[in-house]
Amino acid sequence: MRVLMFGDVVGEAGTACFQQFAPKLRREYSADLIVVNGENSAKGNGITQQSADCLFAAGADVITTGNHCFRRKCDDIFENVRILRPANFPGDAPGSGVCVLDCGSYSFAVVNLMGTAFMEALDNPFSVIDELLPTIGTRNILVDFHAEATSEKRAMGWYLSGRVSAVIGTHTHVLTADAQILDGKTGYLTDAGMTGGARSVLGVEVEQAIAKQRFHRPVQFTEAAGPCILNAVVLEIDSKLGICTKIESIIAKE
Repeated sequence: MRVLMFGDVVGEAGTACFQQFAPKLRREYSADLIVVNGENSAKGNGITQQSADCLFAAGADVITTGNHCFRRKCDDIFENVRILRPANFPGDAPGSGVCVLDCGSYSFAVVNLMGTAFMEALDNPFSVIDELLPTIGTRNILVDFHAEATSEKRAMGWYLSGRVSAVIGTHTHVLTADAQILDGKTGYLTDAGMTGGARSVLGVEVEQAIAKQRFHRPVQFTEAAGPCILNAVVLEIDSKLGICTKIESIIAKE
């Protein structure tokens, strides 16, 4: 089977870019499933029903999120089992961090986790994934690890080597160049990058991002307009064994 995983979609411009490219890439790579991180897909940050609907309409099978998942106070959207929030949020948080899809001859699970280094103090993601794995019921497992620190992402990749099909990092909005298969079993990429304005700083208007860094004062960020750049990764997975046999990063531009 083949899975396309898209990095963080940023705002209306990024969502429109995803709508433009996702169907084409699905055909080009004969992808069976599309997973996309949509935690920044709404205008101004976060995820809303409208932005989620746009991602689903373009072919997304599962939408993952991260630290901005509850930014827009749209808790009800997480009643959709295909929209995930990090599994290591406290137990009474709306929604779930795991989605298992019935693909006919096999099942495929997506797990959403969030790192804790330089981020919110959620439950330990290593402990949480240990609790989750025995309950999932399939070897075909993709983990979206939404984390800031590359060291934490690398550690999680090796921790889950041979236990899941792939560990793909999100959150930093920069596509990394370390796509690999750990121990010949688990596909790994530190960060899948973003889909958003090409002339930007992580999807934000350049001048605003510079002002924030230069003057250290509060700045109202605005998402950068198009043209956009799209980052993604394609995974080939042996659905009988649950191991990754090929991983390749993708860059597309408007």
